[in-house]
Amino acid sequence: METVDSTDRLQQLRHLMKENKFDIYIVPSEDSHQSEYIAPCDARRAHICGFTGSAGTAVVTLEKAALATDGRYFNQASKQLDTNWLLLKQGLEDVPTWQEWTAEQSEGGKVVGVDSTVITAPDARKLAEKIKKKGGGKLVGVETNLVDQVWGKERPTRPNEQVKVLDAQFSGKKFQEKLEDLRKELEKKKSAGLIVSMLDEIAWLYNLRGNDIPYNPVFFSYAIITPTTATIYVDSSKLSPEVHNHLGDTVHVRPYSAIFDDVKAMGKSVETETTTNGDSKAEVPKRKFMISTKASWALSLILGGEDKVDELRSPIGDAKAIKNNTELEGMRQCHIRDGAALSEYFAWLEEELVVKGTKLDEVEAADKLEQIRSKHDNFVGLSFDTISSTGANAAVIHYKPEPGNCSTIDPKAIYLCDSGAQYLDGTTDTTRTLHFGKPTELERKAYTLVLKGVIALETVVFPKGTNGLALDTLARQFLWTEGLDYRHGTGHGVGSYLNVHEGPIGVGTRVQYTEVALSAGNVISDEPGYYEDGNFGIRIENIIMAREVKTTHSFGEKPWLGFEHVTMVPMCRKLIDEKYLTPKEVTWLNNYHVEVLEKTKSYFEGRDERTMKWLERETKPI
Repeated sequence: METVDSTDRLQQLRHLMKENKFDIYIVPSEDSHQSEYIAPCDARRAHICGFTGSAGTAVVTLEKAALATDGRYFNQASKQLDTNWLLLKQGLEDVPTWQEWTAEQSEGGKVVGVDSTVITAPDARKLAEKIKKKGGGKLVGVETNLVDQVWGKERPTRPNEQVKVLDAQFSGKKFQEKLEDLRKELEKKKSAGLIVSMLDEIAWLYNLRGNDIPYNPVFFSYAIITPTTATIYVDSSKLSPEVHNHLGDTVHVRPYSAIFDDVKAMGKSVETETTTNGDSKAEVPKRKFMISTKASWALSLILGGEDKVDELRSPIGDAKAIKNNTELEGMRQCHIRDGAALSEYFAWLEEELVVKGTKLDEVEAADKLEQIRSKHDNFVGLSFDTISSTGANAAVIHYKPEPGNCSTIDPKAIYLCDSGAQYLDGTTDTTRTLHFGKPTELERKAYTLVLKGVIALETVVFPKGTNGLALDTLARQFLWTEGLDYRHGTGHGVGSYLNVHEGPIGVGTRVQYTEVALSAGNVISDEPGYYEDGNFGIRIENIIMAREVKTTHSFGEKPWLGFEHVTMVPMCRKLIDEKYLTPKEVTWLNNYHVEVLEKTKSYFEGRDERTMKWLERETKPI
């Protein structure tokens, strides 16, 4: 990871800030659709400061510059930022949030600018209030992004990849039925319609997939659904005759760029009624349009602001997070194939490093894994950049090896591999930590404590209505007893041939995980870890699916839930210290390994002796 010299870029940005009468300018990570992972053309924060992690906000004043990010990226940001930048380590005691830091810098009536399409309406309002309390000036939303102007001709072009239809054998539900369900929600809310800006929600709703954002099968689009109409805003050049035939007369197709003009017109056309409050009268909409709390400030403003719209958690996001039976079975099947690919990869890697003494760097190894995955049925591509990390690099939570800027894998050190793939029938995300030599006692202990956390979360039984925050300590408890912890969430939602990180559910300390209870059909990751900067990192990740379970009693007459694992990859025997495992945990581990062997051995029996031997060895009972 190289440090980027940001001096010239900051100088150009500050010149533009003065021209636009801004004292402070905010550069979020997200695009106009609040995507976590973005197209290269939208990597504005990375361009201005050099930090390439997926989460973080840059704030630039006429004299200072700060980058705020969370614990996953402290290590990475410290390496990539140059001396122009102050690193705000979010979540640490006495470290201000980027909003607080912005407000502090705005004292004395200073004006703050931001591209109104890349910040949500709720976030903009909260920030404006903080600025006001500190005696700052206005928060001004602008249509032209200043970083784009700095970037100039070097900015990558916007992707224009083809949109594809996802067959019903993989989606499990026709999009017409999804529209019908959504319209029932609109009627419950007495809403004029829903304006959709989240790309994965549009792809899921219409059973379409794209390739505009690396690793995420989505396409640039908006959608508007009313009680009687459905419209998708997407460049027509992306749509094949098959897509047009799929949408039929049910969905109107409009140009991507037409969304703001159409929304403005729709906002003006909403019927109003007069309300009286004392001596004052006001015209208010009879039925408001709904927008997600993730929609941009620009969309909210063009509809008339918060008084003219209903902002809420997207009903599409909630529905998408509860997989149907077809999607759940697809997740089971794609994880068996993916597990076979990982076992083949680990067996190959061990032979290359230990037996042959081959010198392999982290990228070469990751490329081999992708090659192995690609031969399996329904493979589309990777679901994120493979984290192939050796030794101290494994302590960088979201490490990204790059050709010419990575390490040679050391067979005498920890090797952490966090990887996943997109298949037509599901999305995978698996982390395994291995050692090809002799691990230290500390490494074995830390690994086993992390494994205990994986088992604890997966085997918990809990009442319906429980949220992810309530379950988070289950995975951390064994580390906590040793005074250890990790600076990332325990689990995130996973899409079905969609985004590998999917809201609104998850397991962790984030406030949003309290908003939605876990439900049968949710698919999440289970991934505690432990990291020692400059030394090693450990993470184990299984994908688990929430389902109803039978219990002896049924307190409160409510359903009880548990989890089913779908990841089929052995744990690393060398790193397990049995003295820290209870009899129940040993039983779980042995049963898990029996299942892994039974479900994946058919890929190797009689055709791949190397992987078969490795798999049998790693799945032997302890």
